[in-house]
Amino acid sequence: DQFPEKDLARERIRRHGLRQFPTIAEALTLGGSKLAVDGVVIIAEHGNYPNNEKGQRLYPRYEWFKQVVQVFEDSGRAVPVFNDKHLSTTWARCAEMVADSKRLGFPFLAGSSLPVTWRLPSLDMPYDVPLAESVCVGYGGPDSYDFHGLETAQCMSERRRGGEVGIASVHALRGAKVWETLAAPDREVTRRLLVAALCRSHNLPVQGGYPTDRVTFEWARQALPDTLAYFIEHRDGFRTTLFLAAIRDFNYAGLRRDTGEIVSCQMYLPMPGQSATTADFFNPLARHIETLVLERRAPYPVERTLLTSGMVIGGVESLHRGQVLVLTPEMEVRYQGPPESLFRCD
Repeated sequence: DQFPEKDLARERIRRHGLRQFPTIAEALTLGGSKLAVDGVVIIAEHGNYPNNEKGQRLYPRYEWFKQVVQVFEDSGRAVPVFNDKHLSTTWARCAEMVADSKRLGFPFLAGSSLPVTWRLPSLDMPYDVPLAESVCVGYGGPDSYDFHGLETAQCMSERRRGGEVGIASVHALRGAKVWETLAAPDREVTRRLLVAALCRSHNLPVQGGYPTDRVTFEWARQALPDTLAYFIEHRDGFRTTLFLAAIRDFNYAGLRRDTGEIVSCQMYLPMPGQSATTADFFNPLARHIETLVLERRAPYPVERTLLTSGMVIGGVESLHRGQVLVLTPEMEVRYQGPPESLFRCD
């Protein structure tokens, strides 16, 4: 769609003898009149696209997806589709994309690489576990890396007993309001999970390496004052809290209701100053895209990314309205994550 400075596409097209087309329809038909490919990968990111009044970057994921669907409809058949990261910037568009995949019967996969990258330690949330609450602590801002943090939490939460039932509200807060909310008596579990997730970080803003024995809630309040948080209430009473703070990795913690055990890990990405090839964390996601196309099945439900897209939309809306609670009755997404383990553990 665009060729900015340092673009890699044209050189790789030449190197590998690929064909480049000016439109999505021509790419999917190979210049003909009917669908002529085995699968579609939509990556709409990094270009020069405008922001709306809420601060959302208007990447054309929905528009490109609808052009793909039009080719499917004109051809009378469809093939698997992968959409990189969240689906779109409004709930109606996100829901429409998933509905199109159901209507035309094509496998649809989407989302972040974090749920399938390495986990440190190699933790697999037990299937059908009575999970009480999930927390992710990461970095970034709204309508951006918040999505990665929410996918980190949701790939764990969706395996809980009874499965996912959707979310009832999102409340986004910044700075002092975050710590005031966490100090409430009913947030004792969230505080414990925040500390447990921080203890998995390799990038705490302190001297002396990994001072996990010194990490407390009070320490976090003092060391991470400018944190952004999404407080999410699910329709069944389950809670998800995302913290975006002054660290440089993504860390998960959840509380088991049956044993009282806190389970935690880091979703491994390149450390600051390292290149993306150091961690090689896109390989497992590419492997699942291959499965999608070759076996014509989505390895994990697109409903995960439908819901996390809604969480992002809710968080952005809450901030846009002045950090108020946003009710989300429309986000009644019911599903359960796959029983088999899909993250990379080698």
